[in-house]
Amino acid sequence: MLQGPGYRLFSSVQREITNCSSFAARKRSGSYRIFSAHSWYIDKSEGFGRCSHLHTSSYISNSSNTPKASRKLKEGPGLEHFIANSGLPQRALSARELEKVSHPYVQVEDISGNGRKVYFDVYGCQMNVSDTEVAWSVLKDHGYVRATQLEQADVVLVMTCAIREGAEDKVWNKLEYLRALKKKRLGRKNAPPMKVGVLGCMAERLKKKLVEQEKSVDVVAGPDSYRDLPRLLALVDKGEAAVNVLLSLEETYADIVPVSLTTSRMSAFISVMRGCDNMCSYCIVPFTRGRERSRDIQSILDEVRHLSDQGVKEITLLGQNVNSYRDVSETNHQGLSVTKNDETQLVKGFKTLYKPKKGGLRFADLLDKVSQINPEIRIRFTSPHPKDFPDEVLYLIKERNNICKQIHLPAQSGNTRILEVMRRGYTREAYIELVAHIRSLIPNVALSSDFICGFCSETESEFQDTLTLLETIKYNFCYLFPYSLREKTLAHRKLVDDVPQSVKVERLNRMVDVFRSEATKVNRDQIGQQQLVLVEGISKRSKLHLVGRNDGNTRVIFPNVEVENDSGATEQIQPGDYISVMITDSSSQVLKGIPLRLTTLQAGTSDSNEQYLIFKRSESY
Repeated sequence: MLQGPGYRLFSSVQREITNCSSFAARKRSGSYRIFSAHSWYIDKSEGFGRCSHLHTSSYISNSSNTPKASRKLKEGPGLEHFIANSGLPQRALSARELEKVSHPYVQVEDISGNGRKVYFDVYGCQMNVSDTEVAWSVLKDHGYVRATQLEQADVVLVMTCAIREGAEDKVWNKLEYLRALKKKRLGRKNAPPMKVGVLGCMAERLKKKLVEQEKSVDVVAGPDSYRDLPRLLALVDKGEAAVNVLLSLEETYADIVPVSLTTSRMSAFISVMRGCDNMCSYCIVPFTRGRERSRDIQSILDEVRHLSDQGVKEITLLGQNVNSYRDVSETNHQGLSVTKNDETQLVKGFKTLYKPKKGGLRFADLLDKVSQINPEIRIRFTSPHPKDFPDEVLYLIKERNNICKQIHLPAQSGNTRILEVMRRGYTREAYIELVAHIRSLIPNVALSSDFICGFCSETESEFQDTLTLLETIKYNFCYLFPYSLREKTLAHRKLVDDVPQSVKVERLNRMVDVFRSEATKVNRDQIGQQQLVLVEGISKRSKLHLVGRNDGNTRVIFPNVEVENDSGATEQIQPGDYISVMITDSSSQVLKGIPLRLTTLQAGTSDSNEQYLIFKRSESY
């Protein structure tokens, strides 16, 4: 064990080490595992040991660099590192001192990007977009600049998705292209070598394979290690490959202000919680994103205010299970009541694998506070689980004009036995009952969903239940996928992926046909309505038309003309405007209409609600 002065002087360091349940040698032939400043270090004759609960690590590859790595290990960290990290009373350290002790084994000047250009290539969900903004914020603070074109980049960071095989295939193809681009860069005189990093869920799932098989990859960083990117990039500058993929029970990036990848924007995403505890048998998210943990509510409200000041018109609250949000950072919050022993309540007919959680502010509290900051900002949230829709959340959606009357309600299957095998925690009947309850409270709600076909052991008659559920609910939008087996999941360990791929594809096509048929009817019923649309910009198909989204998140296309404002004068429609649009035509995917006038969210929503009631009354005659 450690015998230096740092170990003898600081009992807190001793506790961190002696509380470890096990130590494992990490020295291997031609490679070392080095633990970052978030961990404690143990020098052992046979290699490097680690505590079982340490948060971050780096994998240093390349046997030719072994002496260099060994020399660096002997040089740090020193006594100042233990002083800064011991948690004992101490003098305030300068920013330079803090930065130095936070990055052992690399010099402070090496952490800086020194103007190097970084390019982000983003795949997957909205959470990945949010994570990219966090990673960019970290690198920007360390002197990196943004490259807008791939060929200009000194560093290429690929934000990946591992939820389905198809998503990973796209990343492997991109890495093959980047390998050729790196070789081309080496042929240019005075050009620094290009570095490639893989971030996100695929990095967490395939860390070893990415470094050992895909030789073009220099950095592998999991979803909880974006703070460590400057250090990892400093290591690869010395010819090493660096990996940090350990998951955290605490990391939420609450103190990092994300930096948008676009210069001007009308909409923004805010990650309010990370990870998932549901453990559905088909899903890899708990293994790539870790356990559920929520940001403190104050940091979220501060970010909403910041975005409001920037002129953002729409904010989407993000989480792998966003409506299970639970802030337990404080017992007293101004204007909010927190009951210590108050248990989470599930929707009637729903169950979960974990015990009810006690205390903390819930999603209804968060939604309430966020919606009050600026009544002219639309609020959306995704992706929720159907089990976490108490009436408090539904009444808030109904009452607040700026909370969109649109709910994503993932079903995954329409058959009760398949839902049980998936470990979804509800039956077909319970799901239909929840939809009926939601529509009784919010009659004009827009519903979207996720469905998987060809899951393990699914029969034709069970698949028919999925088709009839699509016909029964009549969704505005659906994400439809064939089942893709993921390693580490319960399905991979205990079930058999026995539905042939050809059958999966055939069932997917039938799902798509049924959904589009029903969506066509849903959109046709909106013809004649007056809807509030947030303008996004020029339509991709015609410069003579604009495109925006209505409250239900359906795209609306309308002519690019001048319209009246509140004062009666005419002006050109601009991105970010709220426009009242009369719907005149539709398809399964879009609505078309005529712009009537410029308006506000509050006034336009009231007009749309009034028109909806008039329209529904006319249907009853």
